[in-house]
Amino acid sequence: MSQRTVEIGVRVALGARPAAIAGMMLRQGMTLATIGAAIGLPLAAGAGRLLTAFLYGVSPLDPITFAGAAALLVAVGLVACYVPARRATRVDPQTALRCE
Repeated sequence: MSQRTVEIGVRVALGARPAAIAGMMLRQGMTLATIGAAIGLPLAAGAGRLLTAFLYGVSPLDPITFAGAAALLVAVGLVACYVPARRATRVDPQTALRCE
């Protein structure tokens, strides 16, 4: 967000609503988090099959474990995107444009 302060300042100066700015930031961040989870799940399944001998009490393709881990990572991604998105809604356009 700090790298995009000028861009956000221009958007606010042109009349963008804070909800639109927060939505844009959340959408971009959650897209990356979702893609990461979608790529990571098959890789984790493959690694689980390779490490079957080290797993105790859990099957290598336990769906509850995979779903829980993916949901937790996406939730952490949401929180990690929400804080900067909320801060972005408070950008003063004059201050942001003076930085350039």
